[in-house]
Amino acid sequence: MTHSARLAKSCLAGWEIYIVTDSPAPEDWPEYDFDRVSSVPTLGERTAALAVLGYEVVKGAKWEWHELDDDETGPVRFLGVLDVRRVPSGDDR
Repeated sequence: MTHSARLAKSCLAGWEIYIVTDSPAPEDWPEYDFDRVSSVPTLGERTAALAVLGYEVVKGAKWEWHELDDDETGPVRFLGVLDVRRVPSGDDR
């Protein structure tokens, strides 16, 4: 089963990755905080963060970037989206 990993940075918070799971409650979604506001995490940093959360990139998946604007005069937020899957455990292999 695939899930959507999202890399986001709000106007006030730093960069984080979270995994959209089947849970309807966002507070239940696994997340990783990069503890920084500037410089987008590198591909290597993102891959390592996903591994910490127990996920890996789906073969052939690429990050897609979306610009989220609330209105024409407000600040713009960016959202990266990537298909991921749980890393198989020893029992799953």
